[in-house]
Amino acid sequence: MNVFQWLAGQFSFRETTLSLYKRGMQRARKHDHQGAIDDYTAAVAMPNTPSDMKAMILFNRGLVRVAAGDEPKGMDDLNLVLAMDEAPSSVKMMARQKLARMQTRSSKN
Repeated sequence: MNVFQWLAGQFSFRETTLSLYKRGMQRARKHDHQGAIDDYTAAVAMPNTPSDMKAMILFNRGLVRVAAGDEPKGMDDLNLVLAMDEAPSSVKMMARQKLARMQTRSSKN
């Protein structure tokens, strides 16, 4: 494999991941929860997904899972974000805040 083929492969993985992420966001906006979850799951599984992108994808998948009524899996995704050393601090902060709101809401019930 020459350098150009390798580079093209790297860009195509990133573009495919980004495309799945964007389609997942569109589906989430339309309340197509399962479609969004499927796209986010496929995006996370792509090889060489950059950590910052992976953190955002997991965060968004967690939000969609909570919106779809699967709070335990949503919390799992948010906790995965918190466990990522390479996740941007802003994404970790948003995940922490969402988990705190969920805990506050569940303690009121």
